[in-house]
Formats: sequence, C-alpha cells, structure tokens
Amino acid sequence: MVPYRTVKLVSFSPTGATRRVLEAIARALPAERVERLDLTPPQADTAAWDLIEGELALIGAPVYAGRIPAVAERRLRRVSGRNAAAVVVAVYGNRAYEDALIELRDLAIQRGFTPVAGAAFVGEHSFSTPGAPIAAGRPDAQDERAAARFAAQVRTKLAQLESLDAAPLLDVPGDAPYKERGPGMPIIPTTRQPSCTLCGACARACPTGAIAVGDQVSTRAEHCILCYACVRECPTEARVLDNPRFWQVMARRSAEWGARKEPETYL
Repeated sequence: MVPYRTVKLVSFSPTGATRRVLEAIARALPAERVERLDLTPPQADTAAWDLIEGELALIGAPVYAGRIPAVAERRLRRVSGRNAAAVVVAVYGNRAYEDALIELRDLAIQRGFTPVAGAAFVGEHSFSTPGAPIAAGRPDAQDERAAARFAAQVRTKLAQLESLDAAPLLDVPGDAPYKERGPGMPIIPTTRQPSCTLCGACARACPTGAIAVGDQVSTRAEHCILCYACVRECPTEARVLDNPRFWQVMARRSAEWGARKEPETYL
C-alpha cells in the first residue's frame, strides 16, 4: 500500500497522556500532514466531524476500570471512516487495561475503520501524587522510543498489505462481552473556596462540562467522571478530592501498582 499522506489523531484525553502517546506515534509515521480530532471538550458531544476516508487514523482513549470511558465511547461513535486504516491505542495507569483495547478495536470496526495495529501504553495514573506515585511522569522518553518503534512496525505492516480488504482481524487481548462498567465512585473533587480565585481553569479542563464558575465553583456530581483534570489544572491547588479513606486506599494501590509496566503492541 502507498504510505498515507494524512494521519488523523482522534483522542479523548482529559489529562493529556493519551494525546501525548498518539503524538509520539504520529511523529514517527511518514505523513505529510497530521490533523487532530479532539474529543475531549464538552462540545465534542455535538460536533460534526468529516468522514475520514482513505487516510490513517490513530484512535486513542484512556482506561477507566478496565474500559474506555462511556463519554469517550459516545463521542467516538460520532467519528466515521471509509477505506481508512486505524491504529487503536489504550492508555492505562499501570494497573491493567482489561477490555479497553478490544473495545476500541470493535468500536473502530463498527465506525467503518480497518484496525491494522493496536497498543496499550502507560500514562500517569489520574490519582498519582508525589507521596503515592503511580506511573509518575509517563509517558516518558522510554515510552516515546517505544512509540517510535511501534510506528515503524505499523509502517512495515501497511507497506506489506496489498489492500485494507486483505488485512486480517486484529487480535488484541480482552473479553467480549466486556466487563460491566461499575456505578462509579460516590466522591467527586471539591473546591476550597478560600484558595479559589475563580479563574475558571477547572471548568475549562472538565471534559463533561460538570463544573460551573460563578460567585463560587459548583460541580454536578452526576456528570463527573473522576478524570482529575480539574485538580491538575487548578493553579492555586484549590481543587481537591478531599476524602482521607480514598487516599489511604490509593497509598496502598501505589505500592501494589508501582512496578513499571512497558507498552504492549499488537500487529
């Protein structure tokens, strides 16, 4: 096959780790142009995306409890391909990606893409802290080198394919039916009002529009997906998840999930 001139980056990435992994893969692909479809902001719920036709799409999402987030799935269903190859990428917090990668593969097929490669990369866990780090700083330089090697393998596979119709079904780990999504945690980040400057950074970072800033900051709990983007973006550290029992659990998880895991790739 002729190398693709355009690569489309399709990502849901509240804290940026998934986007950075896709960018690292894209840098090592021989494309003249890279275009980005950001499914992260709330307006992606109603955005009308152009059909991705005859191009290569890098489709990525984070892993929450072994699945891609429901909001990411919903927004990915607004993206369609035709005669388009796809590389699906799940980014997880050094615990496990379980059914997320096979879910991404199946979703890509349903939307008209032909998945030719898949990968699971590690990104810093949403709840990583200096005192209880979980994959802190990842993806890092070592991950970027792995992304470049993966991109070279993708190039080789595409060059060897006579056509997308000749591509076999991409084999990736996971079970179908997928694991059930849990009810979610009964806790959400809150705002320490004395430290809050009402700058709006938390609201701008929220992928679901759950945060409103007026005379004070309010959060609609039913829309919070616990991505922690609001906490990471707050410049005064006013945005917090203030639950001692939760952090005690995460301190134990930090020890359990501390051993470095490397990217896994499938072609």
